[in-house]
Amino acid sequence: MNDSVIYLVPLLGIVGLVVMAIKSAWVSKQDAGDKNMQELAGYIADGAMAFLKAEWKVLSIFVVFAAALLAYSGTIHEVNGKEIHSSWIISIAFIIGAVFSATAGYIGMKVATKANVRTTQAARTSLKQALKVSFTGGTVMGLGVAGLAVLGLGGLFIAFLMIFADLGENTVKTAIEVLTGFSLGAESIALFARVGGGIYTKAADVGADLVGKVEAGIPEDDVRNPATIADNVGDNVGDVAGMGADLFGSYVATILATMVLGQEIDATADKFNGMSPILLPMVICGLGILFSIVGTWFVRIKDDKSNVQTALNLGNWASMLITVIASYFIVMWMLPETLSLRGYEFTNLNVFLAIVVGTVVGAVMSIVTEYYTAMGKAPVLSIIQQSSTGHATNIIGGLSVGMKSTVIPILTLAAGIMASYYFAGLYGVAIAAAGMMATTAMQLAIDAFGPIADNAGGIAEMSQLPPEVRERTDNLDAVGNTTAATGKGFAIASAALTSLALFAAFVGIAGIDAIDIYKAPVLAGLFVGGMIPFIFSALCIQAVGKAAMDMVQEVRRQFREIPGIMEYKAKPEYEKCVAISTKASIREMMMPGAIALITPLIVGFVFGPEVLGGLLAGVTVSGVLMGIFQSNAGGAWDNAKKSFEKGVLINGEMFYKKSEPHKASVTGDTVGDPFKDTSGPSMNILIKLMSIVSLVIAPYIAVTGGGPEGSCCIKEEIIKCNINGQEYTCTSKAQCDSIMTANMKDIAELKGNFIVDGAHSSVAFSVKHIVTDTRGTINIDSGYVNLDNANGPKIFIRLDMTSLNTQNSYRDGHLKDKSEFFDVAKNKKAMFEASTIEKISEPGKYSYLAKGKLTLKGVAKDIELRFNYIGLSSQEWEGKKVDVAGFEGETIIKRTDFGVGEGGGVGEDVKIEITLEASQEKK
Repeated sequence: MNDSVIYLVPLLGIVGLVVMAIKSAWVSKQDAGDKNMQELAGYIADGAMAFLKAEWKVLSIFVVFAAALLAYSGTIHEVNGKEIHSSWIISIAFIIGAVFSATAGYIGMKVATKANVRTTQAARTSLKQALKVSFTGGTVMGLGVAGLAVLGLGGLFIAFLMIFADLGENTVKTAIEVLTGFSLGAESIALFARVGGGIYTKAADVGADLVGKVEAGIPEDDVRNPATIADNVGDNVGDVAGMGADLFGSYVATILATMVLGQEIDATADKFNGMSPILLPMVICGLGILFSIVGTWFVRIKDDKSNVQTALNLGNWASMLITVIASYFIVMWMLPETLSLRGYEFTNLNVFLAIVVGTVVGAVMSIVTEYYTAMGKAPVLSIIQQSSTGHATNIIGGLSVGMKSTVIPILTLAAGIMASYYFAGLYGVAIAAAGMMATTAMQLAIDAFGPIADNAGGIAEMSQLPPEVRERTDNLDAVGNTTAATGKGFAIASAALTSLALFAAFVGIAGIDAIDIYKAPVLAGLFVGGMIPFIFSALCIQAVGKAAMDMVQEVRRQFREIPGIMEYKAKPEYEKCVAISTKASIREMMMPGAIALITPLIVGFVFGPEVLGGLLAGVTVSGVLMGIFQSNAGGAWDNAKKSFEKGVLINGEMFYKKSEPHKASVTGDTVGDPFKDTSGPSMNILIKLMSIVSLVIAPYIAVTGGGPEGSCCIKEEIIKCNINGQEYTCTSKAQCDSIMTANMKDIAELKGNFIVDGAHSSVAFSVKHIVTDTRGTINIDSGYVNLDNANGPKIFIRLDMTSLNTQNSYRDGHLKDKSEFFDVAKNKKAMFEASTIEKISEPGKYSYLAKGKLTLKGVAKDIELRFNYIGLSSQEWEGKKVDVAGFEGETIIKRTDFGVGEGGGVGEDVKIEITLEASQEKK
């Protein structure tokens, strides 16, 4: 059972996808209404699909280019003597992550364009049925995103463990390093999808509102408005497809951050071969899919007077509560009683308490966001009151509400970070985020139903259905605005915790102990990082403004040049407005995306890891604040405007749509549109994407840093040496030499013949290729160590050259088959025979010298192998008592001495490292 837990993860993802398919089929079977409604829904679906195809065409070029760079980086296994655990397969993981992220958005968009018109038709009967259809549509998206994420992560992790199984103790480390490519692909596509979709939807929305509502005085979503189809398409490509890709990336990054930190924890006392801290976040999130499905059962109302928000909250709280309760039993079963990460010790119970902290933080964020954005609450009412004195005071009111809304969430986040760290260190912070995101399927179902309801209202208006139908869809839409803001607040809270976990992982891999802002370059990086969310937001908002101007001009042109539109005698040219939004969004999404991807690369490689750490800190703090402020301000403005549809009381007088205060509220909503649907929700992707890019490049910048005077500011020489499996840290070579001399084992205690155990011995080699090192392994076929042998070799090792492996099948075939290289068909074996063993008099890394001959490709040359005797251990194998001796050594040979290689950028020296275990049966 314990060995099978890892296979449970992708299985849970498949369960989620199966339930998704069942619910999707149910939605498809619902009544799609009359011919006119279906025609309008068809326009929306076709426009959404056209946008996705155009976006995918552009992004596919980026994916291929980025994958090629990652594939190259994966072939670099050493930088300045520091080993890098990666593989070219990281490019495959990147492509899969990108495809899955795009697929998650597509699933949401596809079901939303089916559910919208069916929700409209259901609203003709009752609010209860309309909620059922729209929420089921949202559930399809939620389960699709969560199912794909868990299936992708779990399935790839299993595959990578198998692919890298021959790397021994580096198997898990390499598998997780390569798995970061999956998250990078997901977050990259998520950023472009969210920004591009956000620009599309808000350009159409702003253009439709400014000309349709304000200038022409026609209702929202009126069929006479040329931009109304583009507006409704935008709801799908931005609020659905973009959001799906967004939360897919968030979900994956959160789990991965916990896995990266989990690999550093010594959990050998568990029942899962020490992998429980790595598996735990995947198991919790996988089971969270099941608990989300249970939560959907609670989303029910009785009649048109029932409170939809209460029903959604009930389902949300139910899934979160079940997850917390189940997490206790999962944590106590999987984790050993005590754990330690970077010197911070904690218990399995503390890990559970960190999960509770994360859930509480998520709940508080949801409650606070709902308070600041919901109709009838004090913040929205304050904006309504300020609308009575004009457009400017409405803007002022919305800005102040957005800014004030950051206080409680930030204090909650700060408390959550400190509490989760107190309970379980950095792993506690990461697992708290994973606990928050475990019910992503439910969160997304609640979030996605809003755009579906919005579209349903638009179709009702365009089809000129009875007022009670639009009243029901407006009810759902208003709740949807609040749930959308709540979802964004939840996502930004998770992003803050996840980014801190990714930041901690980056610091560990980059080899830096702290980010010292007292250093000028680091402080400069902090300031630059704080600026990036502002320029990113500015570019997004500017893009919406430019595209909206084009949209306004087109709508005005059609009203002016096409007679009969206002009298319903002529049909507007909807497709031209759709084309404007599509072209603008594809064009304008490039620059914000480039900033997020390129900035960490430039800072990391030019100024070093510590300055990059300062940059990430600035981006995270500034990005979280900007995300909360913009999302909440936009949500509050939107619901302030919607409040006028039922009428609002200002200074004892009732005001409705088309009144002067209502026009002021439309202006506020127009300003808030890019805040809440373009730049605001992109903040959480921005900070996570920059952290993931930094994590991927961390091994390559860990040693040199670069920049002025190295920018790493090393003030003291640190030397690490490994003696008999124990690592020592010294501040001078003399100190290391002293430690080595005191700890080396004496080879004189070995008597008789010891047979080499090929299964637990290895030979590794590395050779310089242009600027990087190519590394590989060769299996040991047989051998012995017999220091008493007076008539033959004292050490004999035979290598199986057919087993040569550099983690690149093309390169392996080249090395094995070419006659100028190893030509293993003719030279299957290589041998090392040492007849002289000497003690090295000077203190150093190795204590002994084995002099002998290496025979390779039929050529025998004298070489010297420096080695250490690790020690002797008594074991019992298969009923026999044996002594096992351990050895570690290395040598450097000239490849051309053995007729290997023809140059072409390949270095002359080949470093060979040998690890031996040899056993002798006790008599």
